[in-house]
Amino acid sequence: MKLKVANGGAELAVSDAIFGKEFNEALVHQVVTAYRNAGRSGTKAQLTKAEVRGGGRKPRSQKGGGTSRAGSIRSPIWVGGGRAFAAKPRDFAQKVNKKMYRGALQSMLSELVRQDRLVVTQDFTVDAPKTKQVAEKLKKLNLDHVLIIVEAIDEKLFLAARNIAHVEVLPVSALNPLSLASYDKVLVTSAAVKHIEERLQ
Repeated sequence: MKLKVANGGAELAVSDAIFGKEFNEALVHQVVTAYRNAGRSGTKAQLTKAEVRGGGRKPRSQKGGGTSRAGSIRSPIWVGGGRAFAAKPRDFAQKVNKKMYRGALQSMLSELVRQDRLVVTQDFTVDAPKTKQVAEKLKKLNLDHVLIIVEAIDEKLFLAARNIAHVEVLPVSALNPLSLASYDKVLVTSAAVKHIEERLQ
């Protein structure tokens, strides 16, 4: 299949296996969820009744007080007591093999093409790290909520774009399903398209 190049007028031949794949919603959901869970720190910790300091002595008599029975002031139903089901540090990571991960990215890129949300450009560079230059380029392409994918890390472009709301610059090596799903449009350079094909073969 071929993709139209926005500012070149020509067309770029791409692989049907990567940009023409059927959308697999279940796989994409699983991979995006796993990617987000992998970023969770999992360090939340609370204390159980046994771990809260104090509460070694029975606070009052079992009978005769006209009130409820209590064995410890650190009971979960007391203020300052422990948690009944205390959260403990855990790993939220989910296993996703390489074939599934590549398949999800292929499926997402194909769906972006079908929805006319993938914009291919010959190149996307700036002379200096100036936000105004990036803003003007995006305005010409009529893009405002966009993920920009470039061949390799471009420090000038990164610095110029980081102060614009809803705009993110990523090299092909950092391409991930969450970023693809987070923006209305995806702007990718011709060189980056070739690198994406090599990565997702």
